[in-house]
Amino acid sequence: MANATFYVLAPDAEPDHLTLACLLASDCYRRGQPVYIHCQDQSQSHEIDEKLWQFDPQRFVPHNLVGEGPRGGAPVEIGHNDQFSSKKRPVLINLSATVPQFAVEFAQIFDFVPAADDAKVQARERFRAYRQLKVALTTHDLAKQPLSF
Repeated sequence: MANATFYVLAPDAEPDHLTLACLLASDCYRRGQPVYIHCQDQSQSHEIDEKLWQFDPQRFVPHNLVGEGPRGGAPVEIGHNDQFSSKKRPVLINLSATVPQFAVEFAQIFDFVPAADDAKVQARERFRAYRQLKVALTTHDLAKQPLSF
């Protein structure tokens, strides 16, 4: 059964959800867990790709866009729409406004609840969708319990 953790971001969230996605990807990479980052669209895929390239050099994360990079992909792959690496990965970081159809193929899913009202509505819809898929759900309120990496 898949597990999903929703990170609830504070209104003045530091880090923002893209930076948090990079931190989570880095943490998973350091633990030897390959990651797929699912983005809303091509623009966001390129944005997170660039953010990972400019990320803290001490936390460098080997990554590529789906279809680029080494055969089988880097430890962290980035895609959007129905793009999906053929390599089995245990972790999904979902940056999309919807739940990807292949989400239940992952053991661990990370998702986000941004502070903006429209984004909260979308996050609630994703939460309900995961629940309908029988995914075990937890929330982590970063305002009450910040993460330390």
